[in-house]
Amino acid sequence: MTTAELAEAVKTAVNAESFSVAFTATRVALPEFKLKDMATLHVTVVPREIEIGLQARGRNRHTMGVDVAVQQRLATVDNATVDALIALVEEVADYMTRKNLTSGGETAYWSDTEINPLYDSGHLREMRQFTSVIRLTYWEDRAA
Repeated sequence: MTTAELAEAVKTAVNAESFSVAFTATRVALPEFKLKDMATLHVTVVPREIEIGLQARGRNRHTMGVDVAVQQRLATVDNATVDALIALVEEVADYMTRKNLTSGGETAYWSDTEINPLYDSGHLREMRQFTSVIRLTYWEDRAA
């Protein structure tokens, strides 16, 4: 599957689950939003990268990355509000960890989940916007 198909599969998987805070994830090519529109929770899925390496004779391993961004502009920055959003990020990350995804008859196998940093302190300080990015990595082998 392509990275775009993988990102769509991630979006579909996230939207199929119920989390502690309700949201509908979207997939966009260019994740740019106006700050005034960020008062509501945004969960955005974006294809990130692809790396192709040798797997075996006649086979290549495609390692693909997808970012899931969780963002919201806060009325006030306090521990309780930030902690609730961190908990949501961890909930989504836990849900997607070890989840293999299928699209068009092809399966991408989960490899790694990373949240580093846990949230962007610069966004929080300068714009009162919580921004966290979950990086999901999958792989699939393809004929060369």
